[in-house]
Amino acid sequence: MNRGFRDLEVWNLAMALAQRCYNLTKPFPKEELFGMVSQIRRAATSVPANIAEGYGRCGTRDYLRFLSIALGSLSELETHLELSVRVGLVAKESMNDVFEVTSRVSQMLIALRRSLERKLEEESK
Repeated sequence: MNRGFRDLEVWNLAMALAQRCYNLTKPFPKEELFGMVSQIRRAATSVPANIAEGYGRCGTRDYLRFLSIALGSLSELETHLELSVRVGLVAKESMNDVFEVTSRVSQMLIALRRSLERKLEEESK
């Protein structure tokens, strides 16, 4: 049974990353609730949301645009996570595996984009 975007490995990994970011930010100081916590959670949820929205669009070009937005959100997330380490909100050691996941999601998004770009090229021939 095809469940659409829920069948995509990249969407599932991005969802796991977002969940992890929620758990990671739970112990952050309360004064960061509307600062870093909000920024990390917003960027983290934007990645799978844009993958899903792009998948649900009618055209390949729209899908590519939303995958680009997802990549941008992923870069934003990595920046907030790195800053959280630098300002001492979280230990660098606890972030190594999170950065491995962000790297994997990035690789998968780039591969999906390339595949869709090839599809567009073939359709235009």
